[in-house]
Amino acid sequence: MWKVWGADSSERIIAPMRWGLVPSWFKESDPSKLPFNITNCRSDTMMEKRSFKVPLGKGRRCVVLADGFYEWQRCQVTSERQPYFIYFPQAKTEKSGSIGAVDSSEYWEKVWDNWRLLTMAGIFDCWESPEGDLLYSYTIITVDSCKSLNDIHPRMPAILDGEEEVSKWLNFGEVSTQEALKLIHPTENITFHPVSSVVNNSRNNTPKCLAPVNLLVKKDLKASGSSQKMMKWLATKSPKKEESKPPQKAESDVPQWSSQFLQKSAFPTKRGSAGLLERWLKQEKEEEPVAKRPHSQYQGL
Repeated sequence: MWKVWGADSSERIIAPMRWGLVPSWFKESDPSKLPFNITNCRSDTMMEKRSFKVPLGKGRRCVVLADGFYEWQRCQVTSERQPYFIYFPQAKTEKSGSIGAVDSSEYWEKVWDNWRLLTMAGIFDCWESPEGDLLYSYTIITVDSCKSLNDIHPRMPAILDGEEEVSKWLNFGEVSTQEALKLIHPTENITFHPVSSVVNNSRNNTPKCLAPVNLLVKKDLKASGSSQKMMKWLATKSPKKEESKPPQKAESDVPQWSSQFLQKSAFPTKRGSAGLLERWLKQEKEEEPVAKRPHSQYQGL
């Protein structure tokens, strides 16, 4: 989401972009040949990097919308990593406040009806191919983690908390870059819960990726190889006992979530939004000096 030069102050454009910024000055014909992964942008060094400093100077600030994000906490004793889903605290509505436990399916179905999206600060750029095709891409600004998340991960996205901060970040016409950067800092207005390790596989897109799990529930211990041999020997040498039926597994307590949040959101844009953006980019080119600056080597992240 971003604003366009010459548009009404309330005019905003919502459009899909490639995650992983491709700088406008990149000279190769294939953006996949970019030697660096620029999905994230450290706040403490972004003004030193050409990839970020140039688009910021042109007012190319955007807001990245998401239900939340994941981080993995490494266990000190074992090598296992526990995933967490991190998001804005959700306001209790009349519907959600009047129903049962937080981990019930009915509760979550109501909450997702009024979900508050995360609003993360980003930088975008527009790269033009030799054929004239335009590619919009973005990077998410990151900061040191807040106190509540520090035990999970040392970094977090720069989150714009509230409409006032979002408006200031997008208003590049009246809010200078230096003034806007004052909005980039950790926020404590965040919450999280542990989720299943099924999220570790990017092919999984199921309710289990978001459903809270209870970390206090002990996992079943698996017998070692030597123990299995001993049990097998005892089974063959001991008198046969009546085979008891294995206990039936309890039905999964994973909430049967509403399927609406699994579908990709389609953000409608106002008619003429693309035209406004193209006019802005065209105006930028017309205002640039004729003499081109010498190309300098890209400095890594």
